[in-house]
Amino acid sequence: MHPDEIAARRELAACYRIFAMLGWDELIYNHITVRLPDSVTGGEKQFLINPFGLHYEEVTAANLVRINVRGEKVGDSPHPVNPAGFVVHAAIHDGLEGAHCVMHTHTTAGMGVACLEGGLSQSNFYSAQLHGMVAYHDFEGITIHADEGPRLLQSIGSRKAVILRNHGLLSWGSSLPQAFAVLWTLQRACDVQLATLSMGAPRMIDEATAARCNTDSLTFNDDHGGPRDVFDHLVRRVNRIDSSYLDL
Repeated sequence: MHPDEIAARRELAACYRIFAMLGWDELIYNHITVRLPDSVTGGEKQFLINPFGLHYEEVTAANLVRINVRGEKVGDSPHPVNPAGFVVHAAIHDGLEGAHCVMHTHTTAGMGVACLEGGLSQSNFYSAQLHGMVAYHDFEGITIHADEGPRLLQSIGSRKAVILRNHGLLSWGSSLPQAFAVLWTLQRACDVQLATLSMGAPRMIDEATAARCNTDSLTFNDDHGGPRDVFDHLVRRVNRIDSSYLDL
């Protein structure tokens, strides 16, 4: 196996274990996908996805499934792939320049905000950092129909934090740590909003201040190193629990 594929598999498998540790898992459902580099695929768009039927705690570098943008398995794998996984993820990997990693969750707070008419409110430290970064896509049902892809891409534009209305949260990035940093911030913003609404009306942050928060934040900046530092510390925490995800 090409060293770049080994590295991608281990990083993605670690991310699945991190999601499980954080409680972002959803039985056997939802997906985190990574596009394999051209050094591995020869330029063809292929990505890694979790084997359908396994919990995130069961995902390893070895059992991740390699597929193309049509959801067809590349190489031998005994595991099936969830159609609802590759339709959305393949559309983003194929249609957005720089979409190396795509993440999707169904957390309670995330889905709660996705079900609000107003969506995410500009009322807390985390939502302010996401100023100008959040896209919304209307609910069209279970995501198994390829024709939704172009409409999803139109809704997203270039924004890396996505709220799928009535559905959940999604993020994408030029690296796995960057996509994680975006999703973590969006999740925290939803957590705080949920807590705030349980107590009363939120105190809003003005546009100028929120815009400055987004400019000043280095949370999503790969050049600064923040996304990698955050992700690596979580990998170390996972390794103290169980490092079997590294197995090939």
